[in-house]
Amino acid sequence: MPDIKLKLNVKRTALIGFAFFGILLLWQVYDSWCPTFLTDIFARRMYGISSAELKTGDPEKLLNVQWLVGIIMACDNLAALILLPIFGSLSDRTRSPIGKRMPYILTGTFVAAVAFPFIPLFFHYSNIAGMVVMMAVVLIFMMMYRNPAVALMPDITPKPLRAKANGIINIMGYLGGAFATVLGIFLPLSSYINAGDAARNLWTVEIPFIAASVLMVISALVLFFTVRENELAEKLRPELEMGERLAAVETPVDDDAPMPKANRDMLLAILGAEFLWFMADNAIGTYIGNYVIYYLNSVSSATMILTIVGGLASVAGFAVAGIIADRIGRKWTISAGLAVTVAALAVMCFASPTGRVTGPNGEYAFPALLYAVWMIKGFGMALVHNCSFPMVVELCSSKKIGRFTGYYYAASMSAQTLTPILLGFIFNVSKAWRALPVYSAVLLALSCAVFTLLVKNIRAKKSGNVKGLEAIGGDE
Repeated sequence: MPDIKLKLNVKRTALIGFAFFGILLLWQVYDSWCPTFLTDIFARRMYGISSAELKTGDPEKLLNVQWLVGIIMACDNLAALILLPIFGSLSDRTRSPIGKRMPYILTGTFVAAVAFPFIPLFFHYSNIAGMVVMMAVVLIFMMMYRNPAVALMPDITPKPLRAKANGIINIMGYLGGAFATVLGIFLPLSSYINAGDAARNLWTVEIPFIAASVLMVISALVLFFTVRENELAEKLRPELEMGERLAAVETPVDDDAPMPKANRDMLLAILGAEFLWFMADNAIGTYIGNYVIYYLNSVSSATMILTIVGGLASVAGFAVAGIIADRIGRKWTISAGLAVTVAALAVMCFASPTGRVTGPNGEYAFPALLYAVWMIKGFGMALVHNCSFPMVVELCSSKKIGRFTGYYYAASMSAQTLTPILLGFIFNVSKAWRALPVYSAVLLALSCAVFTLLVKNIRAKKSGNVKGLEAIGGDE
């Protein structure tokens, strides 16, 4: 076979990224609003008063309900731990006129989009059962959507180009998350939480969920009408076969033989480190809203500004991660990202309420130090996320991408199942919100140690690759 020049199609990769746009859009709204919904509703049920009254009374009562919040959030992730590998394997074996991933993407999107706005509706009317059921429905169908949507990129991208492609995919995802963040600035959750029970306006919490549902559907339709999965898989077959020969693996992949020990050890080490960094990162994502509202006593829009700052830094990280990985390898790119994130969270351990009242409801000024922390954290974790998923699917052929995507998400979701419960109990015992950055910094340091010591730095072969900027150009 003649040597084929591998060249990343930026336009097509960005279109595939609309799948990730919908994923991060929904999860940004879900993670930013739902833990506070649960805190508020449990506090009112358990103590008979609103969380606004708790805030000015006994703050320990809010810490006492965090274990319940953690259990509910973890139950969602436990379902994901089971469902993601199932839908990944099912989509590997699916054959349909619109492709093997698209049926799951479309079905999951539309059902989740219909159910999503019912979460704040049930919360507003203090219906715990209805709210939790809607959260479960959204999660189940997002799991149907998520694994196939993520697997779509490596399906039609040669292995040596996947780190660069993953950067573009993640930038598209962060655009979705940024839109949700802007909604949180103009419709701050704290203004709803701090209002008297009779003054709470349903639309303050409903509009972000409706907007997320509408944009999810639009993003899925854009993906469906612009990315012809079956046609592309056939058209790109020679490039994908070349990519297999240039893969960054210690032992060549062969689906007809048992997985070589070297590749299996590499997979387990990556997944083990990934488990730890997702425990750390999800702890921050789950509890940062409560940390800002109930510990720093700041307006919730500050959380959204944090997200924008971190998101912009993440976009910069995703833009350069593939280039850095080409120079020093994916292993050292990830290790560097983990190290700088540990340093940022170590600084966060010293953050405390400012005591300067600036908000309309007596909220304190937000500590400016945390903006720098989030900028460094966003850049560092972008390096990690950009290179880790390609390292996992590098260890399988195109026949098992959905299954290995399932392994990747099984590690992340098992971490996200455990971490809200564990940290919720730590809050309950320590009575200290400061436990959040300490917990995350320690886990990230462990993750960095595991990854650096156990994962080998195997570089992709360069033969047949287009060089420089030309390698990420072209629309054909």
